[in-house]
Amino acid sequence: MLDQAIVGKIDAGAPLERSDLRYLLGLESASDIAALFKKAYDVKLRHVGNKVYFRGIVELSNICEKNCLYCGIRCGNKNVARYEMTEDEIVFAALWSHQNHYGSVVLQAGERTGSGFVTLIERAVRRIKEGSGGKLGVTLSLGEQSQEVYRRWFEAGAHRYLLRIETANAELYRKLHPTDHSFERRRQCLCDLREVGYQVGTGVMIGLPFQTIDDLVGDLFFFKEMDVDMIGMGPYIVHHETPLAAAMPDFEERKEAHLTLSLKMIAATRILLKDVNIASTTALQALKPDGREDGLLAGANVIMPNVTDTKYRSSYKLYEDKPCVNEDSTMCRGCLERRIAAIGETIGYDEWGDSRHFQKRQ
Repeated sequence: MLDQAIVGKIDAGAPLERSDLRYLLGLESASDIAALFKKAYDVKLRHVGNKVYFRGIVELSNICEKNCLYCGIRCGNKNVARYEMTEDEIVFAALWSHQNHYGSVVLQAGERTGSGFVTLIERAVRRIKEGSGGKLGVTLSLGEQSQEVYRRWFEAGAHRYLLRIETANAELYRKLHPTDHSFERRRQCLCDLREVGYQVGTGVMIGLPFQTIDDLVGDLFFFKEMDVDMIGMGPYIVHHETPLAAAMPDFEERKEAHLTLSLKMIAATRILLKDVNIASTTALQALKPDGREDGLLAGANVIMPNVTDTKYRSSYKLYEDKPCVNEDSTMCRGCLERRIAAIGETIGYDEWGDSRHFQKRQ
């Protein structure tokens, strides 16, 4: 049975302490974990409802300047077939989303800062907004940029930005990145995004080597202290062409534990932050066929169907065993409709589904 003092706080909407979150993330019995998910789902219903918002994700390039030690498309991986979609291909995929009543798209790529790439995104965003009559919401997930670049993209029509911190523990961050990667720089980018006017999203990997429950509790309070509007997080999944893989040789035996811990993080985030948008990520599905549905039932309210041309999908693998690489966008849409209906949720077609947390702050 869940600690009744903590249950009382959740039911009253009272603030949770670090010790409370540590307790929730440390739950082990199946009945206690199920009770946690039920509490988180109740909070979700009270604050954001049972509507799922689609963000059609366009993985427009796997070319990356970063060399993060966990990522399959890191610049140091020479076994990746690199690609960049044309401006027309990016716009076509985004407008397919609009024509199929997705309220928003996410433009995602490896991190690059060159002027040609910056201009490509700016032009594509303008064309997407024009082509949809301003009706399609645009989220960007394109890494660390200058505030000037963030402003250019915002003025072109993007209004949400996801920049995952990956871990709020600066020491652990340094274990996951080469020495020329800066935790402080990444955190500053989140501040820059807020200053420009974006709805700001971040997130972490769960189940990392060297990571502790206290680290994850710290991540939750980082989300709160940064006052973020949306969260995109998921389980750490090994890619064997990365240096970090050697730190977790027993990953196959850890998969179930990684999935459960990730779902507990979704639940704890919903309970702590209440009205933010939380994505149920594809990485959950990589560990369990209905992992994304489990994420929704644990408190998430956003799904990001892949709308990238299938000829590119197999080359955009941040982790191994990525699902749906051979499904086209139409197949993805029909599959998700059936899955979401089966768990009693509805889809917010033609809706941006902006963060209620952001709306309240405004």
